[in-house]
Amino acid sequence: MEPYSVLMAVYNKDLPDELSQSIKSMLNQTVLCDQFVVVEDGPIGKELSRIIDQYSDKYNNLFTIVKLKENSGLGKALDIGLQECRNELVARMDADDISLPQRCEKLLELYDANPKLALAGTNIDEFYDNPNNIVSSRIVPSDYENICRFMKRRSAFNHPTVMFKKSEVIRCGGYGKMRRKQDLDLFARMINMNCYALNINESLLLFRSNENNYKRRKSWEYCKSYIDVERENYKRGYCSLWDLVVVTMGQIIMHIAPMGVMKKLSDTFLRKAK
Repeated sequence: MEPYSVLMAVYNKDLPDELSQSIKSMLNQTVLCDQFVVVEDGPIGKELSRIIDQYSDKYNNLFTIVKLKENSGLGKALDIGLQECRNELVARMDADDISLPQRCEKLLELYDANPKLALAGTNIDEFYDNPNNIVSSRIVPSDYENICRFMKRRSAFNHPTVMFKKSEVIRCGGYGKMRRKQDLDLFARMINMNCYALNINESLLLFRSNENNYKRRKSWEYCKSYIDVERENYKRGYCSLWDLVVVTMGQIIMHIAPMGVMKKLSDTFLRKAK
């Protein structure tokens, strides 16, 4: 199969145990990467550095460590790390999630069967403290036509699961300058610039969720970023004025609604309970 790089960004609020689990899950893939790029997004502290150094020392020449002097945000950190990826295929991974062993192999098979493919991902299962106790799933459309329709209002991809072609991401402008929702902005641009995309209709990553995720989605910074991306989609002619209105009103409701109502809306429309 075609060789691939893993791209991960780490910052000082990540937890050592979760980082170790995440890295280990990528090293336990049935088809191992031949490069693992870790971007230290600003000073990350001794414990996180120790975890990264342990794996880097154990897997000789596999890891490429990029150290940024200051925290630059996820989007910029990933763009910098992407430049260090030596393979055309790049698998994203977050520093707190757990990839199932066949995730990358199945994505590689999808690329092998679809030479024009530029972006692909999978569904995710969500858990709180125990990865064996799945509380919900995020199901995304798997075929190209439904992905294109879905992207007009919501992301059709679970960011930590995606594998993409480096050259196509760079052609479409990379992750860009947004502090939040960089993935939504990038994927919308890729679809708008005729990148062929698919998803595997299977949960191949365990996503670590908690109450803070709800609080973050409810923050005005998060909601405004979502609206900003949709406004850019409208300016590019990718979505309609009605799509922009629906997304704007939806994000305003999520922001002002009581937490209990917001959680109910999120779980009803964005997730499938287990």
